[in-house]
Amino acid sequence: MKVLFVSLGCDKNLVDTEFMIGALQERGHTFTNEEEQAEAIIINSCCFINDAKEESVNTILEMAEYKDAGSCRALIVTGCLAERYREEIRREIPQVDAVIGTNSYGEIAAALDAASQGKEYKLFRPLEGLPELRSKRSLTTGGHYAHLKIAEGCNKNCKYCIIPKIRGRYRSVPMEELLAQAAELAEQGVKELILVAQETTLYGIDLYGEKSLHKLLDELNRISGVQWIRLMYCYPEEIYEELIQSIKRNKKVCHYLDMPIQHINNDILKRMGRRTTKEELTERIRHLREEIPDITLRTTLISGFPGETQEMHEELMYFLNEMEFDRLGAFAYSPEEGTPAAEFPDQVEEHQKSIWQEEIMELQEEIIFDKNEEMKGQKFWVMIEGKVDGEDAYVGRTCRDAPDIDGYIFVNTEETLMTGDFVKVEVTGAYEYDLIGEVIV
Repeated sequence: MKVLFVSLGCDKNLVDTEFMIGALQERGHTFTNEEEQAEAIIINSCCFINDAKEESVNTILEMAEYKDAGSCRALIVTGCLAERYREEIRREIPQVDAVIGTNSYGEIAAALDAASQGKEYKLFRPLEGLPELRSKRSLTTGGHYAHLKIAEGCNKNCKYCIIPKIRGRYRSVPMEELLAQAAELAEQGVKELILVAQETTLYGIDLYGEKSLHKLLDELNRISGVQWIRLMYCYPEEIYEELIQSIKRNKKVCHYLDMPIQHINNDILKRMGRRTTKEELTERIRHLREEIPDITLRTTLISGFPGETQEMHEELMYFLNEMEFDRLGAFAYSPEEGTPAAEFPDQVEEHQKSIWQEEIMELQEEIIFDKNEEMKGQKFWVMIEGKVDGEDAYVGRTCRDAPDIDGYIFVNTEETLMTGDFVKVEVTGAYEYDLIGEVIV
């Protein structure tokens, strides 16, 4: 069949999608980006926050129209929304033929076979162990970088988060499987591995009885062809000394750390169910910068969590001004049904959440602009992402920038470059979030 895949949500969901595409390719199915041509449509859904939930539902409804029109013979929903609202989806959207849970996507080929024959298919394996993967991934990122999902689930149970209920408890992928995946990706031309999970810093605790992310980095660093290894989703309280030293000694590991802190007011952190304090966060940031002076620190914040006051927001703003994170994202709190925080009585008005979020991002824009101005004259290796139309210039990333979420550097050169090439670049200018540079010999 000719299949259209729609992958929504996070990069971890994207990895699941790539494995499903690989499984269907092995069965002889082909793929299209045109809804009108699709004989089957598969939606890998998200429901992490309300906006993501709405996007998933609207996408399913939109694709259901092609089922009604007769061009599509099978409509399948997988992923987090499917896991969470399995009965509601089938009841409210009868055009959906199959619903598959987050731990069952390895059965996508069987689901498509059943759906194409007009048979209803539902599969929701217990959220234990790992999905059964019997196929190679089909990369959707262009082939020069790939996400390596090192674990499933989460044990943190933050008061605002639904993930443990739809992804289960923390389960690490065995190291030998990850190394085999990484070697295979490198053979396909992947030069950057981006390690992802709901939380990467706890890797190995369930399998080996101790945190083992540093050991995984040591092994990945030996894989020929890989040039950058990037760490995402590192909970601050779980960052440990062996991990810091592994980042320092392994040349392929980017001096980049994504460390979501969500807030810094101690009362808010406690209400969120977070396991750090403002004082501990301050010390952790100081220690990281002391050990790795050129480290790029990214964080994520929630504005307008229940109980937050103007004073708490101003405390956060002062902290951000002092800490000067290199990369930052802020999101308005979204009450999710089934989470304790959604039932808290002191919910913040939506307009107030938006005001605080905007103020955070305005401050961060000033911080980033100043930091980028300081980059002028510095030299970096840059991975080329593509060409600027009509100009002798290319779009690239330094090791300080993760794809899709961070900035770019626009590289002026008359050389012919290809996506995935590495070139040495001197920074010559700066925008709010992006840099300008020239190739140097």
